[in-house]
Amino acid sequence: MSITALATNGLVESNGGPSQTLSFEETVRTRRSFRQFLPTPVPDAQILQVLEDAQRSPSNCNTQPWNTHIVSGERIAGLGRLLTAQNEAQRFTPDFTFDMECFYGAYGERRRAHGKTFYEAMGVTREDRASRDKASASNYSFFGAPHAALLFMPSFGDNVRVAGDIGMYGQTFLLSLAARGLGGIPQTAIGFFAQTIRDYLGISDELKLMFAISFGHPDYSAPVNGIRMGRVPVSESVTFHR
Repeated sequence: MSITALATNGLVESNGGPSQTLSFEETVRTRRSFRQFLPTPVPDAQILQVLEDAQRSPSNCNTQPWNTHIVSGERIAGLGRLLTAQNEAQRFTPDFTFDMECFYGAYGERRRAHGKTFYEAMGVTREDRASRDKASASNYSFFGAPHAALLFMPSFGDNVRVAGDIGMYGQTFLLSLAARGLGGIPQTAIGFFAQTIRDYLGISDELKLMFAISFGHPDYSAPVNGIRMGRVPVSESVTFHR
């Protein structure tokens, strides 16, 4: 179902009452990536609020290069079946390269720690390749989320600046979800099938797929959603010059 165009001022009524949002600090510190969702759809009005927030993201020269496609209902179900089949057949059509082995030093260590934490939460051992593949493949059913935002972008130059803009848009989108008690997860894996998705949705080849965000109501009973990935101290990431 398409998002209903609503002209809103102030708070939007949702489920009989005004929407409530967390403070900025609460939003930033409670946001996390969820990997299992309830099937309950998010109301159109609430999705529109999130999109309105994301629309205010900064961009180089105010180009606003994001081109977002929301899939829900039978469209997301059909796309999930298609991507699952394409993944099983190893028919990848990415717009951008991605190599896990490129992460070196501390970055590689963090990547490996992330994977270890994720699989352990699901009770999957490193040696159980079949279960690891099954867990990874859940990306392509959007982790059971009722909605996904597919973030496309035009191609300019080396694409670095545009990709940065899409990243800021995606972060605003994720924070807006968190502020409203919803959850999401950014998925690079969906971008591995860019051409498949363009063909399925009838999107121009001029637009490149950066990543997707599956979103909805998190299933807090799922063990995998109990994960809280750590962050290194600010002192390891920031240098002050005075």
